[in-house]
Amino acid sequence: MSALFEPLPLRNLTIPNRVWMAPMCQYSAASDGPDQGAPTDWHLAHQAARAVGGAGLIITEATAVTPEGRISPYDLGLWNDRQQHEFTRITSFLREHGAVPGIQLAHAGRKASTDRPWRGGRPVGPQDGGWRPAAPSPIPFAGGYPEPAELSVAEIGRVVEAFAQAARRALAAGFQVVEVHGAHGYLINEFLSPHSNHRTDAYGGSHGNRVRLALEVVDAVRAVWPDDLPVLFRVSATDWLTENAEDPRQGWTAEDTVLLAKELLAHGVDLLDTSSGGNAADARIPLGPGYQVPLAARVKAETDLPAAAVGLITEPRQAEEIVASGQADAVLLGRELLRDPYWPNRAARELGAGPRWPHQYDRAV
Repeated sequence: MSALFEPLPLRNLTIPNRVWMAPMCQYSAASDGPDQGAPTDWHLAHQAARAVGGAGLIITEATAVTPEGRISPYDLGLWNDRQQHEFTRITSFLREHGAVPGIQLAHAGRKASTDRPWRGGRPVGPQDGGWRPAAPSPIPFAGGYPEPAELSVAEIGRVVEAFAQAARRALAAGFQVVEVHGAHGYLINEFLSPHSNHRTDAYGGSHGNRVRLALEVVDAVRAVWPDDLPVLFRVSATDWLTENAEDPRQGWTAEDTVLLAKELLAHGVDLLDTSSGGNAADARIPLGPGYQVPLAARVKAETDLPAAAVGLITEPRQAEEIVASGQADAVLLGRELLRDPYWPNRAARELGAGPRWPHQYDRAV
């Protein structure tokens, strides 16, 4: 039996295999009007193809908990009834075809209000449908980015409540997994890292203060999410700053991630989605096949929290080895699933497991 295609139980939910679709923004929601932030036919087609292709868990892209928490004006949101209703047809299709529907809840922080990547991805101002971003500290992400507004303690509390409200809506829309986005230089990651968090109050300074927002969001989400369904947390396990001996800047490290993983486990998180980078625009990242797998493996080795690996995992036997060797409990595919929606079923056949084709495709099996 292929380890990659063994079911994975998390709480009372069983995910049918260990090949999952990573959340990937499509920048295809309406930017204004009554459908602002709601999923479209594109989102349905995009996710449906991966369900038919055999992915065990499909995580909807970063979905903002507030309008100003969107990465771009064209991002998904989950702060109103219209958005909630439109998600239901996606979750229904995924469940009908054997995939578990998940959603990543997010706030983009100082990296909010940017254009679509294929139009340059640069910041857009209020005159072009954008807004002023907010962050833990008034430090721009990079040159050409605006200075973000520093969040007050009261505003931080409202962000935490927005995550809880979005989680309630996600459950009502039919999602079975919710993931808190704490990675890639977005708001929660900005609070975690001393590179972007220069606060001197209860949300800055020490490790315990910098992880405060992450734990408050997890607690708020866990309080409204059923005890029998899992909560995931996506982390950038390193900023790739202090890991580089030639870069003296202080950043978030793999050691910090191990400490955070233990705290997240105690607060009810069921799996750490282990990515990296995104918080320092000029960080030098050692890209290569499976380059982030050691970060997930370290969490597995040093904590009791299950972990998933992501990043340049492209071949079935590579993915099989990651799971079979215990380096990670699952793999998340991003670009590879964009290139080939049927990668999971192709991998299942190559590894001697049973592909999960719909009956409509029986003649091709």
